[in-house]
Amino acid sequence: MQAYSSARDEFEGMAPVMLDANENSLGSVGPDNFSRYPDPHQRAIKADLATLKGVSPDQIFLGNGSDEAIDLLVRLTCTPGQDSIAICPPTYGMYEVAANLNDVRIERLPLTPDFQLPANAPAILAASQAKLVFLCSPNNPTGNLLAQEAIETILANFRGLVIVDEAYADFADAPSWITRLAEFPRLVVMQTFSKAWGLAGLRLGVAYASPALIGYLNKIKPPYNISAATQQHALAALANAPQLPEMRAELLQGREWLGAQLTQLPIVEHIFPSDANFLLVRFRVDATATYDALSSRGIVVRNRTSQPGCAGCLRLTVGTAAENVQLVQALAEIGSQNPVA
Repeated sequence: MQAYSSARDEFEGMAPVMLDANENSLGSVGPDNFSRYPDPHQRAIKADLATLKGVSPDQIFLGNGSDEAIDLLVRLTCTPGQDSIAICPPTYGMYEVAANLNDVRIERLPLTPDFQLPANAPAILAASQAKLVFLCSPNNPTGNLLAQEAIETILANFRGLVIVDEAYADFADAPSWITRLAEFPRLVVMQTFSKAWGLAGLRLGVAYASPALIGYLNKIKPPYNISAATQQHALAALANAPQLPEMRAELLQGREWLGAQLTQLPIVEHIFPSDANFLLVRFRVDATATYDALSSRGIVVRNRTSQPGCAGCLRLTVGTAAENVQLVQALAEIGSQNPVA
């Protein structure tokens, strides 16, 4: 396949007179000028990220959220109506959506009751014809890291690409799988600016992989998939990267406080261990009714009770200190109205 050659591929940078891309030479409607197409290869962001993460720029793909990278990886490797991917439910729902959109079958390897990979997962995957396996770690919606040894065994034996989705890795006390890219050529690590960086509204996801694989993703992506506004704000965030540990520490302190308070509520049955900025909580009372009661009080959480292994569970994002207090008070009030027998 020949990739589309955009005007900004044929001429990099700026010149005194730019008349090659049929842009509006008079500027933009509105207060900010975005009349010029953005860098289609996001070179400045990749240079800063490469320094921050200890990789080379040609190992980085930037997408319109991680969802774009998920979709492109499925399209790159799978023949519609013929191939399959593997997922480990309960997990992030976009893997299945991308497979369905591309007419790709799904092989499911359910996690154990403590939300770890089953002991036979490496053997099952070694015999599988799936082109990709998605491993979300820390996992969404459960919050826990998957065991390193299990992922290593899969990487050593699975014949397809192993995608480790680290959307919440900035909250975990474990090294990123980015540090193992040279060791495992079929490893792809996904991260995002939406969580710890607090830039969900920008829609900027990152995939780290071998230069050859990144080259294929760049060939099939839309030419200008990351807007100029997103690139500008991402560069500003990277320039302020030293603020990230402080925000992380505050959120983790909030998670610890929230967990301690929730354990004291009679309606709470179990709080699952979390390496992310949320807690999966199983309730002794009806979880959907509890979700509705919170919503009626202006507090929105995520109802996960229909997900495999998550019966009776709500996913609670760690909020500000004031929001955490409001959540606990509301749950205490709901519990007093629905006492546990």
